[in-house]
Amino acid sequence: MALFSLERIAAERVEVVELHTQDEKGETVTTRLWIVDDEGYQYLRVGADGSGWFSRLQANGSFEMTRDGVTARYETVLRRDKSDRINDLMQVKYTWGDSLIGTLVGSREKSIPIELHPL
Repeated sequence: MALFSLERIAAERVEVVELHTQDEKGETVTTRLWIVDDEGYQYLRVGADGSGWFSRLQANGSFEMTRDGVTARYETVLRRDKSDRINDLMQVKYTWGDSLIGTLVGSREKSIPIELHPL
């Protein structure tokens, strides 16, 4: 329980966006995620082993995201070539939280940066 609480504190203490995806029943699923900006684009990051929100994002093609109270629709481009850069930016922005969660879930080495393109 204490580890879960520490993980939640680490995850929520800096900027978090809300990703709104659709499940197989068409119902909205909201996931809170970290985000960074680089060269005019916004980036999410998924671990090499994937996740439910990433599977829904890929299945639907487009999605909505709320950042700073503003909701907009996006499509994505996977940018494996920017993995080191986005990992570095996440580490700078989220500091010890990124290190802690990286330790809990495994290496960030093969994580996949997701570049957001507004629709």
